[in-house]
Amino acid sequence: MKRDIVNMYAEERQQWIVERARAAGRVEVAALAEELSVTTETVRRDLTSLERHALLRRVHGGAIPIERLGFEPALAARDTVLTAEKERIARLALSELPDEGSILLDAGTTTARLADALPTDRELVVVTNALPIAMSLSIRPNITVLMLGGKVRGRTQATVDAWAIQALADSYVDVAFIGTNGISPERGLTTPDTTESAVKRAMIQAARRSVVLADHTKVGQDHLSRFAALDEIDTLVTDTGLDAQVVEEFRSRGLKVRLA
Repeated sequence: MKRDIVNMYAEERQQWIVERARAAGRVEVAALAEELSVTTETVRRDLTSLERHALLRRVHGGAIPIERLGFEPALAARDTVLTAEKERIARLALSELPDEGSILLDAGTTTARLADALPTDRELVVVTNALPIAMSLSIRPNITVLMLGGKVRGRTQATVDAWAIQALADSYVDVAFIGTNGISPERGLTTPDTTESAVKRAMIQAARRSVVLADHTKVGQDHLSRFAALDEIDTLVTDTGLDAQVVEEFRSRGLKVRLA
């Protein structure tokens, strides 16, 4: 059945193409043109744009998702994708904040949106390994920022390695807000880089509660390094694009799921 895209913007069509590529492992130009009722030239332009944003890699006759190449998109590229969903997730995650106390903010585009949305009417200590988050919060008079040291990964602007892990071992916060590249019932939470995985694992161990912020495209994705099983986190805040059957599977395993 062809998909009616009369009222679909190019960004929405491209998002659909990325989701199809991730689900199937590959997309073909001719098949997409037929299914979406557009020309092959339109599809090729979409694929070129998605490759420029480091979401797909063009191959002969179609494209494959970057994840299949073991490649992690840069922070700037990820920040332009699913912006509305990330904003909704961040707003809903505000209800997980303590009235006062300390929180951990992991590096990532959705956690950065939560940082921007933090309230001005309560005192909070924010521990983070994300340079952009630390810089944006440093001017807020009601927030004390503690920046984790360590080597800075250029791709994610996150501090990693022994210095960060040692500081986390000596810390204990009320809530950790964690990002992830993948989450699945079978593999738990995963990310491509082993050094970031180690920091995420230490963040979860340093918190009374752990809340994962992840849009629905992360669900079902498995990457190189696992940093937590589902029973090690308390809550998943995601968007309404997540399949209802998957939501129920997560909940049956004891994970609280909130849909933004």
